[in-house]
Amino acid sequence: MSTIPTNQMISAILNSIDESIHAVDNNGMTIFYNQVAADHDGVSVDEVLGKHVLEAFPSLTKETSTLLKVLETRQPIIQQPQRFENIKGQFIDTVNTTIPIILDNNLIGAVEIAKDYSTIKTLGEKVLDLQARIKPQIKQGKSKQVHSYTITDILTNDPALMAVKSQVEKVANADSAVLVVGETGTGKELFVQSIHHSSGRSEGPFIAQNCAALPESLLESILFGTTKGSYTGAIDRPGLFELADGGSLFLDELNSMPLELQAKLLRVLEDGVVRRIGDQKTRKVNVRVIAAINESPLDCVQNGIMRPDLYYRLNVFSLFIPPLRERNFDIELLTSHFVEQFNERFSKHVRNVEHTVFELFHQYNWPGNVRELKHTIEHAMIMAEGHTLSVKHLPVQLQHIKKSTETKGIQPLRSAMQEMEISLIKQALLQTNSNIQQAAVLLEIPRQTLQYKIKNLNIIV
Repeated sequence: MSTIPTNQMISAILNSIDESIHAVDNNGMTIFYNQVAADHDGVSVDEVLGKHVLEAFPSLTKETSTLLKVLETRQPIIQQPQRFENIKGQFIDTVNTTIPIILDNNLIGAVEIAKDYSTIKTLGEKVLDLQARIKPQIKQGKSKQVHSYTITDILTNDPALMAVKSQVEKVANADSAVLVVGETGTGKELFVQSIHHSSGRSEGPFIAQNCAALPESLLESILFGTTKGSYTGAIDRPGLFELADGGSLFLDELNSMPLELQAKLLRVLEDGVVRRIGDQKTRKVNVRVIAAINESPLDCVQNGIMRPDLYYRLNVFSLFIPPLRERNFDIELLTSHFVEQFNERFSKHVRNVEHTVFELFHQYNWPGNVRELKHTIEHAMIMAEGHTLSVKHLPVQLQHIKKSTETKGIQPLRSAMQEMEISLIKQALLQTNSNIQQAAVLLEIPRQTLQYKIKNLNIIV
């Protein structure tokens, strides 16, 4: 049995956590301060431990210190952004959660946990500043988009994807919100940019923001902007909605956006106005919102990660991008395209791809979709020395699949046909947003036949 004292064990645990932790007693005296916090603040642990908050951090006041505010109100402060200058003159951006410590209904202290987002915040602000400088040039026709895609950049021989391309051309000038649904790596941004560049907004800005991996408060400030004084260190800064005025705003992985922020997004879609954080004034914006999600929208709604009202507002028009495993006609086309790309990049002269490579590609499930195929070809092109790509040039995991398939032999025809039938029905349902009548039209079978197959094959609608 361990003989390590409990307080030493707790201290060791708290010091191993990758967030800064600062705890005070009910008088504001520091009783715990970990090394991460010391690194953020540019001081040593000993300079803070045992001292009052205002003594250790003279730039703070009773009003601006979240720890002292929690001691006064006994109310937690959740996910509060804060900017401060440490003793080294570095600006630190954190998102803080500060909670009171109550024992037997008595307030005995408070603890603050802060996550340092300085790097992300700085990069985000640089992007916002760059967008703000570029926007006037775009209006004057002096700037062109970098890495922009149009409908001609979408390569496909697949009938389902060609139908989606046709939908892009129709919806481009409608100016309605669009929801693009597709697994990770299917190329959703190509379709989003194609909508923008085929629309009347093509001369306006196109701004993309991934909604994943950012805390709610930081994402909110990036989208809607900030007002000086709205939180410690905040300055007057427009958000992406203002910067995208007259153009399009692409919100990727919308299903990762917190629900409370989804509600604010819905208000912008409904009213066309934004309010910066901490501001009383609203600003009118003319922005087309195009959103993308990498899961079934109905599953997102049912699982509580997407607001139903936001889904129905965005679902004015939906584009469903089929995964690569359901686009057999595209594998050869895309492989040839990527081979040409990497021939030029790597100064290679590959002209042929062995038939066994394509056999393997058709057997593989491609969980990473087109992006994974591109990376696979990149790997193979690096390994290739002659004029032909073969299985030995592919990543090891794909070579193992080839060997495993050879061991198992040929799949029975009945089960292979059933798998294909299930795949086509699911694709039709996905493309028609689970409308059985429309899916039956796509499949060119009677509605009653489709209903029977859905039930018989245990397909969830």
